[in-house]
Amino acid sequence: MANEQDNDVTTIDPVELTRSLSEIAGRSQQLVKDFLARQESGHQISMDDALHMSKLFQDLYARLMADPVQLAQAQMAFWQDYMTLVQNATLRMMGVDTEPVRRPDDKDKRFKHESWEENPFFDFVKQSYLLTADYIHHTVDNVDGLDDKTQRKIDFYTRQFISAVSPTNFLATNPEVLQRTVETRGQNLLDGLNNLLEDLERGNGRLKIRQTDPDAFEVGRDLAITPGKVVHQNELMQLIQYAPSTEQVARRPLLFVPPWINKYYILDLRPKNSLVKWLVDQGHTVFVISWRNPDAALAEKDFQDYMQEGPLEALAAVEQATGEREVNVVGYCLGGTLLASTLAYMAAKGDDRAHSATFLTTLIDFDSPGELEVFIDEEQLESLEKQMNERGYLAGGQMAATMSSLRANDLIWSFFVNNYLKGEDPFPFDLLYWNQDSTNMPARMHAFYLRNMYLENRLKEPGGITLAGEPIDLSKVEIPAYFISAKEDHIAPWKATYSGARLLGGPTRFTLGGSGHIAGVVNPPEKNKYGYWTNSRKPADPEAWLKNATPHEGSWWLDWVKWLEPKAGGKVPARTPGDGKLKPIEDAPGSYVKEQRA
Repeated sequence: MANEQDNDVTTIDPVELTRSLSEIAGRSQQLVKDFLARQESGHQISMDDALHMSKLFQDLYARLMADPVQLAQAQMAFWQDYMTLVQNATLRMMGVDTEPVRRPDDKDKRFKHESWEENPFFDFVKQSYLLTADYIHHTVDNVDGLDDKTQRKIDFYTRQFISAVSPTNFLATNPEVLQRTVETRGQNLLDGLNNLLEDLERGNGRLKIRQTDPDAFEVGRDLAITPGKVVHQNELMQLIQYAPSTEQVARRPLLFVPPWINKYYILDLRPKNSLVKWLVDQGHTVFVISWRNPDAALAEKDFQDYMQEGPLEALAAVEQATGEREVNVVGYCLGGTLLASTLAYMAAKGDDRAHSATFLTTLIDFDSPGELEVFIDEEQLESLEKQMNERGYLAGGQMAATMSSLRANDLIWSFFVNNYLKGEDPFPFDLLYWNQDSTNMPARMHAFYLRNMYLENRLKEPGGITLAGEPIDLSKVEIPAYFISAKEDHIAPWKATYSGARLLGGPTRFTLGGSGHIAGVVNPPEKNKYGYWTNSRKPADPEAWLKNATPHEGSWWLDWVKWLEPKAGGKVPARTPGDGKLKPIEDAPGSYVKEQRA
């Protein structure tokens, strides 16, 4: 019992804490000087985002002031709750049990440490924060006169602010960090400062928070190790053919078109969660496009180039490698958007090499594309285009930071606390290693994608965009299609992907999996996690679809391969890379996936 009391945050000696903090302040000065000395030039911070947010909140403020009665009522409700909180905290200090005014959500990991509940002071800090956060949310959500898009932007930036000012993010109001500071005599803060400076160094002056140990994995050694060969390549991509693990394989090969916003090996992490390996073991000949990590030399590559040098050239290469003209094609996320566009182009040209199509968490209709739309309007897009044109590409780190901001508490602030306040190294995690292995995007291609898809939503309109001289009409895509979406996907919201699935002209099976954009797709059957829903009908309302859908346990992979089976074309002897007309260039995963860019 004595040991437990010694470790309790209430026993922190303020004199000892002050001594520890003074000591680390002195020791850290030299570290900061060393870092500044290594900086050869200053880094200017763009004010575009700050100005954009300023205009949004100026509009919000004007709307608030237009209805002072509603604002006063909200403030009175807040103060009533706050006075109740103060009264309860006073009673608790006197030993009287009270009911909390606010409780954190069960999924909120920030307040799991026992001191947030057991220590009256930190419980008061926690509830004050939650109460204030609720008040800000309520006030912002109930402002009249804002259009829906502006309302969503203000809500997003408000949540970013609320996440940033959480008491868990500060030394003085985080009991776990305070206790660790005393126990280590401030060594955790010194280690944290070292971590901070290293991350600044890695980011060339911009903070690049490590989400995992970057030295814990190596592509080709720990990740992307399913045996195979690169059998074709061009300026934009390498094509990998995987070695068989069964004596017979499906006659029609599988061709994956992954997104170029990330590297392809999300489909082939480690053997236990590799979709590629699992499909090979199910008796499929699997091909995967590995996109180049572009630099300024590829600045003029556009969406049309990605279509022609990506899936179209890959289809021709697959035929050379296997002798099979018909292929079952698969697109993931942005790769699925490209695949849909390619299939419409092929339909216009009378090209029937694609026998079926599968879309993994893919947006085709961008009417409600989720929180990413916060960053895309005419003003912001013009600013981004200017940046990309100056450099020739959008830096992968910039896109990675944007994606992390969509889940700031999980992907930013939790690591901020762990790495910089606790002074610990992040846990080795293959998924987060992949997440930080970011890629650049050519300026011309990315501008086309953002403007024509996200901003103007032209892909859904027949003839809305033209590729290689052909107007694109998704309704002309009449091959069988399988859509898998994820219920908690914040990048490609399932209701938006459902709307896109209804745009194609052929028979379509829509399946909804559990979890999010990545875990909902990378869901091996052995784990028996998340489950999925199916419904043979496709009503216009996605909620009506879900209401009448049948739930299933386990992984959607099993449902998909069952759907694929009649489209496989029977069995043929297993194919080894190099057996056909294409000779191996190098071992998988190839060299393109290992390219690192600034």
